[in-house]
Amino acid sequence: MPINKLIEGFQAFRKTYYESQPDFYRSLIENGQRPDVMVIACSDSRVNPSIIAKAEPGELFIVRNVANLVPPYEPDSRYHGTSAALEYAVQDLAVSHIIVLGHSHCGGIRRLLEGDEAEETREFIDSWMSIVDLARGGALDDEAEIRAAERNAVTVSLNNLLSFPWVRDRVYDNKLTLHGWWFDLEAGELLEHKTGGAWTELVGQG
Repeated sequence: MPINKLIEGFQAFRKTYYESQPDFYRSLIENGQRPDVMVIACSDSRVNPSIIAKAEPGELFIVRNVANLVPPYEPDSRYHGTSAALEYAVQDLAVSHIIVLGHSHCGGIRRLLEGDEAEETREFIDSWMSIVDLARGGALDDEAEIRAAERNAVTVSLNNLLSFPWVRDRVYDNKLTLHGWWFDLEAGELLEHKTGGAWTELVGQG
């Protein structure tokens, strides 16, 4: 059963970090978390930032949502889970890097491109994906255009990050660096967004 596999996984985790390295979590508790990097990633089960980056507990502050989106700065009384995590990471943890991690074959982006052609409406997903309406432009029958839309959504989120005044101030003071990454599930490659709009291979095969 899937749950039993998770329980077995926890047993292995406990043996690694609590029995073999008893001081590891004790240090994280006594000193608190001090990650230098925040990752805004997709909820997609195939894209786990900790696994992709082989990061240890305490190294990454991660928020995951549908299609790894950053909403614009909207200080009102509504619920803002991603913005709250961003605020904590920047204001309290003082992270020095924020990565927006997109990926290929993203269901959220496909939903965005379906638009009015979708067979059913979704109460929350459709309004959520409207955050990156500017990423549209591709056709669902063109895989290259879908990949472009996935990367465009990352750039929209990078721009939205700068709408948060305390993010923008730290970027301008050179205390915070923003990164746009896109993970290709098929090729196992990681691309990085460059100033001017180009995407270049950060890490790839070979």
